[in-house]
Amino acid sequence: MMKKLISSHPIIWMIGASVFILFGCSSLRHELFKSTAYDLGIFDQAVYLISQGQSPISSFLGFHILGDHAALIFYLLALFYKIYPSVYWLFAVQAGALALAALPIWHLARHANLTTQQGIAVAAVYLLYPLVFNINLFDFHPEVIAVPALLGAVLAARLERTGWFCLCIFLTLGCKAVLSITVAAMGVWLLVFEKKRRCGAIALASGIIWFVIATKIVIPFFGTQAASVERHISRYAYLGNSFPEIAKNLLLNPGLVLGQVFSLANLGYLLLLLAPVIWGLSLQGIQPLIGAFPTLAMNLLADYPLQKDLIHQYSLPAVPFLILSIISTLATGRGWLRNKRNITLWSIVAFIALAKYGYFWSIYSDSLDTWQATRQAVALVQTKGSVLTTAEIAPHLTHRPVVELTSANSPPANLAKFDYILLNVTHPGWQSDQEFATNLVESLKKTQLFQLRYHQDGVHLFVKEVFRNGV
Repeated sequence: MMKKLISSHPIIWMIGASVFILFGCSSLRHELFKSTAYDLGIFDQAVYLISQGQSPISSFLGFHILGDHAALIFYLLALFYKIYPSVYWLFAVQAGALALAALPIWHLARHANLTTQQGIAVAAVYLLYPLVFNINLFDFHPEVIAVPALLGAVLAARLERTGWFCLCIFLTLGCKAVLSITVAAMGVWLLVFEKKRRCGAIALASGIIWFVIATKIVIPFFGTQAASVERHISRYAYLGNSFPEIAKNLLLNPGLVLGQVFSLANLGYLLLLLAPVIWGLSLQGIQPLIGAFPTLAMNLLADYPLQKDLIHQYSLPAVPFLILSIISTLATGRGWLRNKRNITLWSIVAFIALAKYGYFWSIYSDSLDTWQATRQAVALVQTKGSVLTTAEIAPHLTHRPVVELTSANSPPANLAKFDYILLNVTHPGWQSDQEFATNLVESLKKTQLFQLRYHQDGVHLFVKEVFRNGV
């Protein structure tokens, strides 16, 4: 194995460069105050609280983090925070996981008898796939860890390494409950088409079992009714108001389903998703896409625009199977493009067209006028007291039990429960507006409960008077 790793040194260099770029981009976005409470703040707070031996009750969600997606992986990530609590661990893990997936891709390509140059090209296709870059920018999501795990599981199955296969499967299941459906679908593919009966049966059984445990026991126990899987039903409201009703309409009302699936929104979504890899998809290599079916089905059926773009995390579980389909196509001698130069050129053009690197000189730089003031205000929050602030500032203050967000639609009923209130009137943030922020600032100036500690460029930091005096 070590000789193989050494012989694949171009891949190692590609992975190293990708880690550096991905980590740098996500860190820069965070430093520019463009990361958000949903989802970075939620996960950073949960991992921090676990590392401190406290119950990871999310003050954003209002319940235990396991009541969200039953993501046990947060307890493993907390080990890094025990070394030193920093949100940059999450950025490093995300960048590392996304880039490291190129290694099993390389070995899968070589195992399928692709040439060395084709193997490098397929790894480049993945690393340049626009969704990989874009999801790295969008805060942090634990399912990124599942990408190399799923690819590693397929490699382990093909090499008859059952132990490694099980480890990869369990790691995937611990990232997010919904990935259990992907694991089960992968099991069907391995069992029926790859003839890997043992690994296929393990994946199918573990996927089904964990889905039941996570959705019927873990999530309801640690969350609330609103925290359960049914809180996502609104994305499929046209099919019904409960899971049984949705299942009934899926089976008995095909017209309703087909009307949603065959829509312009879904056509645009599929074009975005497949354009970077369309050259390498064929009927002969389509079998691995069985593993992508649950992800694509959920996204196509959803009446939720964020599930139909290349920015958010919802399409990520399909990416390993798109790459596996490319490998299968090339292995059969098919595909529009088959040499390294043309494949890489297509991938570069797709990246230039669809990756969101341009955000750094557009929406990521639109609040530079208050950047220095915001940094100084954040630095003045020196204790673990409770904070009310904007969605963009919140991820910089989540190492505490209570952080809540300003909202023009649902202002906090009791400001006295906060020790700090940090507002940016110039850039009031998500779910807020300048009128609401201005009125809140004026109201706080008139109360004796809070003292204005800092004020510059529209950034205001109020500190509770008794808290400031150490009472």
